[in-house]
Amino acid sequence: MFIGAQVSLYPMTSGFVDVIMSSLGALDPYREDLRIETDDMSTLMVGPPEALTGAMRDLFAAATRSGEHVTMHVTLSRGCPGEPDDPSCHCEALVEAQDKSLEERRRIAAAAVADAPDLGAPIDVQFSLYVLGQDRHMDEIYGCIDFLKETGVFLKSKNFCTRLRGDAGAVFAAIREAFLRFGPAEGHVTIDLTASANSPSPKASAA
Repeated sequence: MFIGAQVSLYPMTSGFVDVIMSSLGALDPYREDLRIETDDMSTLMVGPPEALTGAMRDLFAAATRSGEHVTMHVTLSRGCPGEPDDPSCHCEALVEAQDKSLEERRRIAAAAVADAPDLGAPIDVQFSLYVLGQDRHMDEIYGCIDFLKETGVFLKSKNFCTRLRGDAGAVFAAIREAFLRFGPAEGHVTIDLTASANSPSPKASAA
């Protein structure tokens, strides 16, 4: 299976280079487990889901600590039939997660979010889960939404996406569980995600 993400970090400041460069050290603990390739548009990360979501979480959390308004856009994918198999992406947890009913997967996923570390980095996320090439795909999507409502980071449903708000630890745990536990283990599943932190918009609207 091929599991990967295209990640782009956008600091909303003239000092964006410093914010990006000072955040990259957060990826160091994951470099042995992930293939990381950067060009002028995005950074490709390929590897097992735990390392993949951990790297995205820690990169974004580090950027938020600059105090600047930062956003990150991510396209996550697993099982794409157009990509070659990659042994580094093997994920026993993915197979185990799918050998259970939808209700049981929801319960396990919610427990995993409850155990997530608190990183002291409040963030907002909106994302969409796409279960591709499968009949009754909406059962998996509705099951995922029901799980998110049990996590404590669910904010609201929007057209075409779901809003999450909370500490980066819990929010990215919810994203990881959505990616792992909903949709077939050997199927093609993608997530489109935008994260934001330190936005001036809530302050402006409250003024």
